[in-house]
Amino acid sequence: MMDDEPFESDPDEFASRLAGSHKASGPSLKARAIDFLSRREHSRVELQRKLQRHTDDLDAIESLLDDLERERWLSDERFAHSLINRKAHKLGSRRIAQELRQNGVDSDTVNLITESLRDTEFDRAFEVWDRKFGSVPADQKEYARQCRFILSRGFSSDVFNKILAAAKNIDQ
Repeated sequence: MMDDEPFESDPDEFASRLAGSHKASGPSLKARAIDFLSRREHSRVELQRKLQRHTDDLDAIESLLDDLERERWLSDERFAHSLINRKAHKLGSRRIAQELRQNGVDSDTVNLITESLRDTEFDRAFEVWDRKFGSVPADQKEYARQCRFILSRGFSSDVFNKILAAAKNIDQ
């Protein structure tokens, strides 16, 4: 038998060679980025986080992200509108603004979007509340449960109080 066969050599050396060759193989960073972007819109910060799992070269990632923005594959504005389309029917403007900030969308865009969402805040919150509960709370414990639910979805307590007032008027 030959001395350079895997079972004859140092197991740690073989494992490190195997791990090193595994990391080098696979799709390029650009292919990975386009694959992510073909599934849904991503913000620059979000895509950067995902690509960092595949390389330690931050300069290569920054350069790639600049290229993708220049080629219009990547856009924080499109990401923000995509997030609104996916989540506005079930989340309030506070929660959506929080997600946008976490994903690196600039504050001017976040403020503009939250202002536009406030126009439909009550209607969206009422639909969420009606789907989940559908009736005015009977006691303080149920009131607290419903309020926590609405607040956790990013709607305000004022909106919750308006929902209850509207629901009481409907019941009468």
